[in-house]
Order: sequence, then structure tokens, then C-alpha cells
Amino acid sequence: MINAVIDTNVIIGPLIRGEGQNRAILRACLEERLRPVLGQSLFLEYEAVLGRDLFQKSPLSTVERRQLFDAFLSVCEWVPVYYLWRPNLRDEGDNHIVELAVAGSAAMIVTNNVADFRGAELRFPEIRVLRPPDALKELS
Repeated sequence: MINAVIDTNVIIGPLIRGEGQNRAILRACLEERLRPVLGQSLFLEYEAVLGRDLFQKSPLSTVERRQLFDAFLSVCEWVPVYYLWRPNLRDEGDNHIVELAVAGSAAMIVTNNVADFRGAELRFPEIRVLRPPDALKELS
């Protein structure tokens, strides 16, 4: 199984819309074809976004969204991040994702915002940053 950090935008997508590549990534995690690694900063980010008023058009009720999110959390591997690498990404808020990927021996970061991870001062060539369709190809 491949370890991966799943960016918040990929997790929130299936909770807003009931279809698409983001949903397929979530399904791959729930089917244990992809092992999501999770740390404190990313968990808090997930929780903060889930608390926002984004879900008016969601096909899922509040209870169903929470159940799906809890199911996702149940397959995550909790990884403590003891060392801050600070790759100095364009968006400071994304540095913790790279640090989690390093700490969790992740082979990939799955995100819809690949451009946000370009131009890092500190690079980790063994960690690929992939959009959901590209990550799904790797699982096939």
C-alpha cells in the first residue's frame, strides 16, 4: 500500500459534490488501496474546513458528512511530526503538508493545487506531488 498525504481540497471535494476524481481518491483510501498519513496540523485543517459554511449544495447531510469523514480518519495512519523542514513554499500554510509527507514516508502528496508545491527551496525528490487523476493511475 502506498502512503500518501491527502490535501484538504481533495477531502472536501467529495463532501460538497458526490462525484469525481476526489471521490475516487477518498474511495481508494477507504478501500485501503492508499494509506493516508495524518498529523496534528493537517487534522486541525480538516476540522476547520469542515466547520465552514461550504456545504449548502452537498448531497450529504451533516451527519453523513461526519460519518464519511470519521470513516476516512479510521484508515489514516497518525504520524507525529518532530522535525520542521520548512521547504519555504509560496503558501506558508502548505509547508506542514511536506513535513508530514517526510515524517510519514509518503510516496505522494495528492492535491488539486500542484502549483502551490512548486518552487520549494528544499526539495524531496522521493515525494511526488500529484493531482487526483495522476494518483489514481498509479493505483491502477
